[in-house]
Amino acid sequence: MTGYTFAEKVLARAAGVSAARVGDVLDVQPDLVFSHDNTAAIRRIFKETGAPGILHPDRVAVTLDHAVPAPTTTHAQNHAEIRQWVREQGIRHFFEVGRGICHQVISEEALILPGEVIFGSDSHTTHFGWLGAFGMGVGRTEMAALWATGKLWIRVPESMQVRLIGTRRAGVTAKDIALRLLGDLGVSGGQYASIEFTGDALADLPIDERPVIPNMMAEFGAMNAYLPPDQTTFDFLEAKRSRDYTPLYPDADAEYALRHTIDLDALEPLVALPHLPDNVTPVSALEDQRIEQALIGTCTGGRYSDLAAAAEVLRGRHVAVRFIIIPASSEVLLQAARTGVLETLISAGATIATPGCGPCMGNHMGVPASGEATIMSGSRNFRGRMGTADAPIYLANPYVVAASAVAGRIVNPEEVLA
Repeated sequence: MTGYTFAEKVLARAAGVSAARVGDVLDVQPDLVFSHDNTAAIRRIFKETGAPGILHPDRVAVTLDHAVPAPTTTHAQNHAEIRQWVREQGIRHFFEVGRGICHQVISEEALILPGEVIFGSDSHTTHFGWLGAFGMGVGRTEMAALWATGKLWIRVPESMQVRLIGTRRAGVTAKDIALRLLGDLGVSGGQYASIEFTGDALADLPIDERPVIPNMMAEFGAMNAYLPPDQTTFDFLEAKRSRDYTPLYPDADAEYALRHTIDLDALEPLVALPHLPDNVTPVSALEDQRIEQALIGTCTGGRYSDLAAAAEVLRGRHVAVRFIIIPASSEVLLQAARTGVLETLISAGATIATPGCGPCMGNHMGVPASGEATIMSGSRNFRGRMGTADAPIYLANPYVVAASAVAGRIVNPEEVLA
């Protein structure tokens, strides 16, 4: 018998069984479940189950982040219903408007830990693999069932191993690693799979960049994504955690459906062209692609490192187009204020918005006009993603986004910084 993958180990633990293999169907009890602005809609489904109340409110988190501050009366009413539900059910892990995006906030609060399982009513729940956890997005009906029973049956997925080798050059970030994988294997390349990253290059990734990779595996079709936790991870959690945990690692002889290698020595800044995240090209191959707007933000690209990278490019310069900065959380905003990053961004002409999802959902705070092109540090560039069907979206790392904001067209940061 071969060894076990991370997915096999973590789901067996969460199901309370001694071992599990690919294809097994398990009743999994997650350590945490969460929802956001869709909580009120889930509540209506939950009411149909006849359950008297949420079974484990201490294992539930709710974050208001997708339309904050509320841009319409409808959104405001939705938030009011959610607040009432939170009070009724005694949900103590509730995060109000302005605290930030669910994935960032739950990570900052250390509500999920290595070796644990988290289900969220958001497709980017793969995000939590950066902590060595199993994170999977579920639908609203599944979340209602989780509230009622505390469990969900799932099939143990096949696993894919992605090995990172080499050393990144300056200006290349975790975003480029994720885009490279999408470009290599396509948006369906990880369908219903556990994407398990390995390789010496992982240790060199700054802690603040690591969430980018598992987060963007949602665009890969992945069920979950996993980075092996190391001392850097443990140090991050130590001051925040409220309980003990036991990290899990795949066995050296685990069986993988596919193995893929990315050589960071050969990696350069990449751009995903409209209208899919796997439509990837080197930024050096683009010529005279104009933009009307740039955005640093979203759960994929609104951490402090993203803002700091933009400030590095913008220092002493001024933007040529609208440049919107949306921190992923209030902690990110505070850190940027304390270090002077915020001052640099504002002095360069950037606009700072409330922590949250904003235009990535097409709600507000940066919806483009018809035909206007946007380059952003987010994860999705599907047609109409930002609320306007004929407004093209380009994805890139924060250095490229900031340099393009200065130039008014998509450029290699080296052109601006020269």
